[in-house]
Amino acid sequence: MSVIGKGIPRLESRDKVSGFAKYTNDTQSPGMLHGWLVTSPYSHAAIISIDITDALAVSGVHAIIRGEDFPVLTGSLLVDRPPLATKKVRYFGEPIAVVVAETEQIAKHAATFIRARYEQLPVVHSPSSALQRNAPLIHEDLGSYERLGDVYPVPQTNIGNFVKIRKGEMAAGWAASETTVEGTYAFNTSDHCAMEPRCAIVEVKPSGLIEIQTSTQDPFMIKRVFERFFHVEQSKVIVHVPFVGGGFGGKGSIQLEYMAYLASKACGGRPVKINNSRETDMISSPCHIGLEAKVKLGATREGNLTAAEITFLFDTGGYTDEGAMVTEAGAIDCTGPYLIDNVWCDALCVYTNHPYATAFRGFGHTESLYCVERTMDMLAKKLGMDPLDLRLRNAIQPGDTTPTQTPLTRSSVGDVSLCIGKLKDLIQWEQGQWVKVGQHKVRTKGMACVWKASGSNIDMGSGATITFNHDGSANLSIGSVEIGQGNRTAMAQILAEQLDMDIGHIHVMMDVDTQITPEHWKTVSSSSTMMVGRAVQDAAEDVMAQLKANASIVLQVLPQDLAVGRGMIYVKDDPIISLKISEVVSGYQYPNGSASGKPVIGRGRYRVHDITRLDPETGKGIPSQQWTVGAQAVEVEFDTRECTYRVLRVASVFDAGKVINEAMARGQVVGGVNMGLSFATREGFLFNGAGQVLNPQLRSYKLTRFGDNPDYLVAFVETPFMEGPFGARGIGEHGTIGMAPALANALSLAAGIELNELPLTPEMIWQTMGGSQ
Repeated sequence: MSVIGKGIPRLESRDKVSGFAKYTNDTQSPGMLHGWLVTSPYSHAAIISIDITDALAVSGVHAIIRGEDFPVLTGSLLVDRPPLATKKVRYFGEPIAVVVAETEQIAKHAATFIRARYEQLPVVHSPSSALQRNAPLIHEDLGSYERLGDVYPVPQTNIGNFVKIRKGEMAAGWAASETTVEGTYAFNTSDHCAMEPRCAIVEVKPSGLIEIQTSTQDPFMIKRVFERFFHVEQSKVIVHVPFVGGGFGGKGSIQLEYMAYLASKACGGRPVKINNSRETDMISSPCHIGLEAKVKLGATREGNLTAAEITFLFDTGGYTDEGAMVTEAGAIDCTGPYLIDNVWCDALCVYTNHPYATAFRGFGHTESLYCVERTMDMLAKKLGMDPLDLRLRNAIQPGDTTPTQTPLTRSSVGDVSLCIGKLKDLIQWEQGQWVKVGQHKVRTKGMACVWKASGSNIDMGSGATITFNHDGSANLSIGSVEIGQGNRTAMAQILAEQLDMDIGHIHVMMDVDTQITPEHWKTVSSSSTMMVGRAVQDAAEDVMAQLKANASIVLQVLPQDLAVGRGMIYVKDDPIISLKISEVVSGYQYPNGSASGKPVIGRGRYRVHDITRLDPETGKGIPSQQWTVGAQAVEVEFDTRECTYRVLRVASVFDAGKVINEAMARGQVVGGVNMGLSFATREGFLFNGAGQVLNPQLRSYKLTRFGDNPDYLVAFVETPFMEGPFGARGIGEHGTIGMAPALANALSLAAGIELNELPLTPEMIWQTMGGSQ
């Protein structure tokens, strides 16, 4: 292949590094107003009143909207969330009003004059406490909420979704178990911390047209939900998405768009921009889900897994949003990439008075596999086995079935055993897991296996269109969002390879405009390269057929006797007989002025097939066409006296199916690893007894900084996924998934204790060790 697999530089990189790239907040227009969020200081409280009189009197204020002004509920699967709190607030930082003014500064100033009165209510601090018999109900009307899909709330409880996985016979599984281990795990909600805070601009035009410019991962879904919740025809909703400065799942949720729309309506349709501050982006907008879990594994003395009993209590915060789907995603792959014939899993999406949750890189797998992979290491210790050998012995294979009883093939699951073998060499596992390097220092290695289904809604697909310029270069339009992952470059490579064209002659539309851009489901689930790539291939085939049809008239040969490549349409058996693509893209014009043929406009489409709904009682079903598998390892240097440590090396091996862009694939993995390490080592919201977030700023919420980076070792296995473009699978999220368990496994070995809570701070390790060394 001439282009596929090569490390082609990102098409938009020059604009980004030079500062010419435009993001939503860069947009200004005459008459634009600015909104400022007024948020709750309490995590659970009844709203007695919101007095806006003094705030409205501030010069430059145009309107103040409150939840009571627009009593509507929204939601992804379960319709449980008002755009602005009504009657009560359910998390600290929940928006209760939006002040709309000439400038953001005026709006912020006016917000200080709003007087809200509350009656504080008992606070629910964790999923486990939310399930207690006498726990306060966060949603008293849970049983009456509209359901938009397969979601199973339990009325008169704090359970927003209840997912069950039942495979095999648990009694037989435990009877065959000669060894069992059990562990409990926990971590708080945290944040995505994308470089660009969320921002939305909405203008309601006199014609009724609603123009939205926003930093989002799902522009086409916005059209659907506006129709559903505000009864606006989809044809009246136009969504524009420029570059997005990182998403990681956090911008796959719809929030500011609702508020800006209501604010624009209240101001006569003038455009209203709501741009989150860092603080509101962290605690008022949706965050990364938390978890409490319990995992029990059974195995034979030889290490063959026989049974798994798993309980996941996902902390979805005040509203379910995407948390209901995250819960299902964690359940469907609950065992990790291992064959276990007998599986029992309850995954609950539990309301608490924490900021509400949405998707996060790994979508339920970063969370659930942390627990499973820690338990696998505990099992290896109990069996006296090498943890790598235990995983290799149980690695899932073609012909096996997933926890949802989906039959797997080599195409759909790839080769996790090969990934483990390659990782073993990459991290030099055989040199030892534990080495003493000083009086109080040891170096240890830990590993984890990874898999993740790249799922989508059953009714979703992708499209692509191709037009040509008169010089023969091609213009490609696709609906996925460029969120920093390099999707536009990958699509250009796929099209260039399919047309056998120089990639410099491929021009890709960077922005998304839902009025003219072909629809794509969402830019989530590591699925864009696969889904959109297939649509691009289909559009390329359509283009080549049209080019051949035009050229066949001129060359007087059958279309099937022609080929397309290197900017030409030529006769297969005699390539000298040819025409330039530029000569036929608009039809062919003869020297005498007459013409033949038609303008070439390519259309491509792809729809996911063979996915089924899950049985609500057993979880049986097919949630995905394919899984991406891999293995990751971490080497740390640990100070046994001070409980401090350094991450020295991280190795990652993934079965990519086919690497489309080698440099970007490595970048995706390294970026994912860095994000996973940050989550594992230091991230998480700190709450006080009132449920308030104590670290809502980057000064106090500690991310991995420059200089904290270990050496990154990355390798790939290529087992083609037959449905993917050139065999490609998704790899966008997977680097994050194995970091927390691999690091915890390494540190547990170094500290001589089981570390089952995150983040893995020196203080937490010291306390777990007894706090006396």
